[in-house]
Amino acid sequence: MEAELGTLAAQGATALVGLVVTDAWLQMKQGRRRVVRWLSRRGAEDELDASRVELEAARDSGDEENVAGRVAADWERRLLRILEEDPEAAEELRRLLDEILPGTSYDIAFDVRRAAQTAPGAQPDHLPALTGTFSNRVAELDRLDAVCGAPGRVNLAVLAGLPGVGKTAIACRWADKERDRFPDGLFYVDYAALRDASTVGAAMGADVSQALAGILQALIGSDEHIPASLAELTRRYAAHSRDRRILVLIDNVTLPAQVRPLIPSGPGSTVVVTSHSKLGELVALDGAELVALKPLDAEGGLKLLADRLGEPTVTADRAAAERLVELCGGLPVALRIVATRLLSDEFLTPADLVDELEDETERLDGMSLPGGGYSVSAVLGPSYRLLPPGPARMFRLLGWLPAGLFDAGAAAAATGVDLRTARRLLRELAAASLLETERDGRYRMHDLVRLYARERAAEEERAGEETALIERVTTHYLVLVALADRAVRTDRLRVADLTTLLAEATDPFAAAAGPSALTWLDAECATILAVLRAAVRHGLHALAWPLAEAFTVLFLHHRYLGAWKESLELGAEAAALAAAASNNPGGAAEAVAGEARLRSLLSRPLMDLGEDDRARAEIERAVALAESTDRLLLRASVQEFHGRCLDRFDAPRAVDTYRYCLELNQRAGDERGEALALLFLGSAMDAQGEHAEALAVLRQARASLLSLPEPDERMAGRALLAAGLAHDHLHRTEDAVDALRTAAGILREQRATSYEADALEALVGIAERTGSHRESVRGWLSRAVVIREASGSRRAEELRRRLTDLS
Repeated sequence: MEAELGTLAAQGATALVGLVVTDAWLQMKQGRRRVVRWLSRRGAEDELDASRVELEAARDSGDEENVAGRVAADWERRLLRILEEDPEAAEELRRLLDEILPGTSYDIAFDVRRAAQTAPGAQPDHLPALTGTFSNRVAELDRLDAVCGAPGRVNLAVLAGLPGVGKTAIACRWADKERDRFPDGLFYVDYAALRDASTVGAAMGADVSQALAGILQALIGSDEHIPASLAELTRRYAAHSRDRRILVLIDNVTLPAQVRPLIPSGPGSTVVVTSHSKLGELVALDGAELVALKPLDAEGGLKLLADRLGEPTVTADRAAAERLVELCGGLPVALRIVATRLLSDEFLTPADLVDELEDETERLDGMSLPGGGYSVSAVLGPSYRLLPPGPARMFRLLGWLPAGLFDAGAAAAATGVDLRTARRLLRELAAASLLETERDGRYRMHDLVRLYARERAAEEERAGEETALIERVTTHYLVLVALADRAVRTDRLRVADLTTLLAEATDPFAAAAGPSALTWLDAECATILAVLRAAVRHGLHALAWPLAEAFTVLFLHHRYLGAWKESLELGAEAAALAAAASNNPGGAAEAVAGEARLRSLLSRPLMDLGEDDRARAEIERAVALAESTDRLLLRASVQEFHGRCLDRFDAPRAVDTYRYCLELNQRAGDERGEALALLFLGSAMDAQGEHAEALAVLRQARASLLSLPEPDERMAGRALLAAGLAHDHLHRTEDAVDALRTAAGILREQRATSYEADALEALVGIAERTGSHRESVRGWLSRAVVIREASGSRRAEELRRRLTDLS
């Protein structure tokens, strides 16, 4: 931290000296005002003026270089003292320097790795960065200390209050203050980011499973063993949190059911919830302590104004400042808007603003909040009217974005500007307190602020602009998701022809320092799903179904079953509507093929969710659609999914279906499809008792998978596993053991640990049945226990019992 502050101080000193000796400093009115205010709040304004005079004199005398070096060194020491005395000033200085000396733009405009990864062995720490100032709230912090201080039980506190009253700020401040009490991790869940952000209030869409999976992944230190069902997630979470002391901060809760699964089981752990509602059910049934957050008192309001405006400004007209706190009702959001107006207009004084707000008709418009009978439109109105035309239009259009969490790339697409311009406009909006900047570089617009922005857009933008915006944003995400899909694997079946769309696109995943495609998809999952919903809602079906098709790559690796199911349902509906509406025979045929593809994929999450009847209906519909086309690869893929569905209830038909799938792949000349068909066919034949024939098919499948231009080691390992089982069924014990041992090693290397455990359990079964290789049983069984326990499998308890019996 000391080195980081030193670097920031050096950068700040260099920037200040470089600016004050140039004529550009005189032209940079807004930047100059912000620098002066930042320094004046820290008693350094006079030093800046003295430095400018000294440097101007040195320039006139020809000694500018020597004097500039000394002045820069003096400022570096001065800034370092400021930053050491007031660490919160560091983030504000960073933003200030970024505005004065803007950086370079990137295709993906946030650091997904910084947000998603925890260093091995490090304490998970997901708390948002502390930025800005924090005024008063001593009593509330003491109250949280009291209700969350019991060491022998799990503590649960609900911070409730009006929107904009500062619930998240006080929760984060308390968490930061008490972080040493939670040595096993600090976790943050924001349901506003997980639910459909286009809906405000207690709407459906918050994904409890996804929130719980994120915490569990950090506790385990891996995403390899995260179960799919909420029940299994809850059970696993209880087991992994039992002997740990952790803190879980849950933001923007609308329903008690969003909290209960996230309550850890370890004594001394704490859950802090923020909500507009008092969540009485949690208080009555779960023993939560309610901490009602009220607006600031007079002292706290004045402190907030002094932090924003500088103590000299408040002291100069204390009576006006006190009246502003009264007129704002002590509500932090209103006070911040008032302070923003004063900072943005150098000719507006506190007394002038008091005179304006004394009019009750303007005050009601200017200070009330929406939600629960309140409105913030006019509270935000003065700040909005102070924006220059560019930032004002961006603000309006951001209200139409399908999600309230977005990066600069999405904002650029929404407003139709280049990325550099978008970054500049976003910084201006963030400086006006109309946006919040997240730790990973993305931006957040509060739901209530978004409603106001949307209101202004509906009033001031031309008809049809909202649909045009959704089309631009959907296209933006379609390109990125399609590129991510291809980065994961290039030889997968894709129905939508995106050749033209991707031809001119810059691929961020191909860059040496680019993000992992799957990690980016995971971070943007909620936003992509919200964009997909909006595209369907606006009738953009020709964009929606290709987005759903490309998006499924995430769910093939991270099985968020609810999100996967919804995205495929939306995509299939869009494809059907696109086919019906198309006047182009080629476009209609492609949409029909897309519907077949999406409905076949939909059968997978439906089966995993136990909706077998619906899964059968969807796959049968997909088969009918696919067979009506001349696309051999599509027909083969749909038949593969059909066979995997039939495996559950009609094994003989499954074998016939896989044979047909194999024939179609052979006719199409698709080597990987043919190899996969052989793998599933061989497994089905073995299950039917055709062991020798199955073994030959499985050997062929493995050889084909390994000889592909892009060898598929993972599926080849599964083929060897299936071959080992077939050897065992043929009573070829040593061949079975050799195959299963090798398969277990390959699958472990490929991180396919559930299949590795299958191989190990098969080895244990052979040893117990035949009496061979008894010296290896303990090692096989121990490893299988570790895998099954990590994945939350019900088999773990039985395997643990068997391991104990060996003692």
